[in-house]
This record gives sequence, structure tokens and C-alpha cells, in this order.
Amino acid sequence: MSKKRKYDESYVKYGFCCMKESDDVEKPQCFLCGKVLANASMKPAKLIEHLKSLHPENASKDLEFFTKKKTQFSKSGTLTKLGFGIPQKTLVEASFRVAYRIAKSKKPHTIGETLIKPCALEMVELVCGLEQRKKLEAIPLSNDVIQSRIVEISCNILKQIINELKASPFPFSMQLDETTDISNCSQLLVFVRYVSADTIKEEFLFCEPLLQTTMAVDVLAILNVFFSKHDFDWKQKLHSLCTDGAPAMLGNKSGFAHLVKKEAPNVIVTHCFLHRHALATKTLPTSLIDVLSIVIKTVNFIRSRALNHRLFKTLCQEMNAEHEVLLYHTEVRWLSRGQGPDTTIMDATEKLQAFLSKMSVWKIRIQNGIYANFQMLDEFIFENGSRQDSLLLNNLKDEICEHLEVLQVSFEKYFNLDEITKKDELWIRNPFLCDIDCIDDMDLAKDELIDLKTKSLLKMDFDSKTLGEFWSSLREAYPLLVKRAMAAIIPFATDCILGILIQPLDNYVVVSES
Repeated sequence: MSKKRKYDESYVKYGFCCMKESDDVEKPQCFLCGKVLANASMKPAKLIEHLKSLHPENASKDLEFFTKKKTQFSKSGTLTKLGFGIPQKTLVEASFRVAYRIAKSKKPHTIGETLIKPCALEMVELVCGLEQRKKLEAIPLSNDVIQSRIVEISCNILKQIINELKASPFPFSMQLDETTDISNCSQLLVFVRYVSADTIKEEFLFCEPLLQTTMAVDVLAILNVFFSKHDFDWKQKLHSLCTDGAPAMLGNKSGFAHLVKKEAPNVIVTHCFLHRHALATKTLPTSLIDVLSIVIKTVNFIRSRALNHRLFKTLCQEMNAEHEVLLYHTEVRWLSRGQGPDTTIMDATEKLQAFLSKMSVWKIRIQNGIYANFQMLDEFIFENGSRQDSLLLNNLKDEICEHLEVLQVSFEKYFNLDEITKKDELWIRNPFLCDIDCIDDMDLAKDELIDLKTKSLLKMDFDSKTLGEFWSSLREAYPLLVKRAMAAIIPFATDCILGILIQPLDNYVVVSES
């Protein structure tokens, strides 16, 4: 661990005062330009180098000059922390907004000081004049400042999410997955879905490294440490848990879900829809899977080395091919297309029911020689129909029909639709069109549904709001219906996390902790 250097009052003669970060680390700040240097630069040689390279006209000034400049800097409100004054709100806010955009665009932190600020200064000087340029020079955008701003934004947003989870009137849902980053390190990603301010929010919670083993006990330990740190009893408020089918997650004896259910028996555990979809689709006949395997190996061979990729691109150009670049084959990621943040288990179930119904129709069409549902095959047969071997075509037709039959059975095995969405809960999708008898007469929720169906103003709200927003707004008027509706809306349908989400500043009031 590097040594933390301390500020000395004699550094004033080099044009530097001291600022202190939230972690009590002291950093030198030039009161001539407002730039904040790293703690490692807290030594005379580094400070003199800054003075001579950026402020050569002041390098020969006496101590009285620098003392006067420091006083002016302090009175201006630009000097940050350590009791010298309160930073100007606009300068700090500008620094935070630039840091947010840098983080959102995934750019190096140094870009604020090396590109953004110089460009902004030149534009302001050309358009607004030299005086306006001087105002922008005081905005701190150094590498260390941007890093600290991003950390502060992240911590503040996390604090707000934890507070919203604690204040939520309903239990929350959680999805988690262990993944490996580009440096081959295992990371645990966790998202939550909960009700807040009459709407359902889906937020990224945290990402923590699994330093050694990636067993269920390790995952549980990380969760316990995280929530304990934020003083939140997550097991008491957790409604459902969504994860993949890996043994470490869904193992019958020592899986993470099994460990959670030991301490919270009422938690509903769901197997990710997309992972089940991937398992169910691995039913291709041998002759067809062999062709697909060759294609996969070819694509991966071309993309495995840059030279292979360049040679393939040259070949495509010589052949006047429409496309020149190949994508890696993936088994699950492509299934995530169209999965928005508001997707519920009911949405996924409806799509699945439609897909199962279509397969029976596709089989009939294939048996009658209609291949319209398989576009590339249909085009190939149309272009080469007269030259096709009828016996070969009949064999292909039989294999496709067989595959559709096996696929349908496989889907019904992995997805028990009656368990996922009960038929007597269909009123959740649209309480104004459902049959009132969908709820039993002995169920007190039926009284609330009858009352709800008669409200024309609520019908207008239903047409203008999302399903989650509609039911969230009714939790006081119809508590029985809303509680049951939330049990179906809040759970995640998939745990396929495609990237870490950076929340827009409009969603949260980012407050500096300093």
C-alpha cells in the first residue's frame, strides 16, 4: 500500500493549498488554476514542476504574492474542503455532470482534463470571450477528481436504492448471476425489482468479485455482507429469486436457492426463462446438428485470430459479398433480444404459449410442402426446386417434423405454464376485460375486482400507464388485488444481465457527500 503524503504549509510558496477527499486523503490543489493533483504529487519537486510548466509567469513571485492569491482563491468559494471555504455549487455540479458523462460513455477518466476541458475553454473563448473562459478554468476535471466524482455518484445512487428498498410497501425481487469478465475474474452481478413511488423500478444493485471459489456459500456470504453493511434484512423482504440452472445456484442440496429457502421458506425461486429456452432448443436431429456444428467451428476459427479474420474479409471483398464480418456464435445472448426492463413472467409466458401453438401449425405446413416459416430454406428450394432430389427433400421434411415434435415436448418439460401463471389470475393483465367469475365467490378480492371494473376513470388510467404503474397506484384503494398482482409482476423472468446500467441523473438527486 502506497504511503499517504501530508500537506505542509510551506507549499503555499509553490502555489498550492490542500483539499481533502471524503476518505480523508489530502491532495494538493493549485490555487492559481484550481487543478487538483494526486496525493503522490504532494512533494516540492512535483509542485515546482507544475508551477514552472503551467504558470511560468508566476514562478519568480515572492511568498506575499502567493499568500494573497490563496486568500482570493479562498474567498471566491472555489477552494474545496479543509475549512478554506465552501465550493461553488455550479462548479461542483459541472464537474459531477462531466464525470457522469465520462462514466456513461466508458471513456478514460483523463479525458476530462486532456480533451473535454481544453475544447470547452477554446470554444468559450472564441464564442464568449476571455473573461468567460476564466470562469470555466476553475472547474476541476483532473483524473483524480473525475474518479472521486464517479465513486460519489455511485455511492449516492446506491444509498437511494437501499432507502427505496427499505421503504417499499411490497417485497422485492432479485436476480443474480455469476459471470466472468475479460480478465478471467468471476463477478457476482445483482439486480433488484421493487415498488417505489407508485411505479415498479428495476435497478442494478451491485457487482462484487468472487475472489476464490464460486460456490453457493460464497455467493450467500457476499449478499449477507453487502446487506449487513447497509443495515437491511433482505431475507425478510425478498419475494422471489431468479437465477440460472447452474448447480451452484439451483442445486438440490447445496445450491444458493436451497440455502436461501432454508432461511426464508416463502421465497419463490424461478429458473431463468432464457436459460430454459436454451436447454429446450438443443433437440436438433443428428444430421442437422452436424451441419450447425461445422458452421459454428468455422465461424470460431475465423474469429479466433486477427489474421484469419483479415484473410476472410479479403476473400469476401474479392467475391463481392454483401457482408464481410462474422459474429461469434452464442447460445444464450441472442435470446435476450427484445427483453426490456419491464418484462414480466406473464409477458414471457404469453410469448411461450404462442410459440408452442405455432409449432403445431408449422408441422402441418411442412408436411404439405410449405416452408415459408423457414425463410432461407424456402428461398433455396424455390431457386433450385427443379434440381432437388425428391427423396432427399422428403427426408429433410421428415427430420424437420420430427424436430418440431421433440422440441414441443422439450419445451413442455422445461416450462410448466400452469405453475408460472395461474389461469384464475388472468385478471391481472386486464381487470376490465376479464370474466368476474375468474375469482372464487369466497375470495374477498372479488369484491374489490367488482368495484374496480365499474370505475371508468381507472379504465383511462389503465390505458395510459404500464401494468406496474397501474397496480402500484391502487395499493391503498384495493389492497387485496394489488398484493396478489404484485406477486405476479415483480418477479424477474430472466437473469441474463447484458451490462451494468448507469442510471440517468434525472432518476436520482445526486448529492455530494462532501
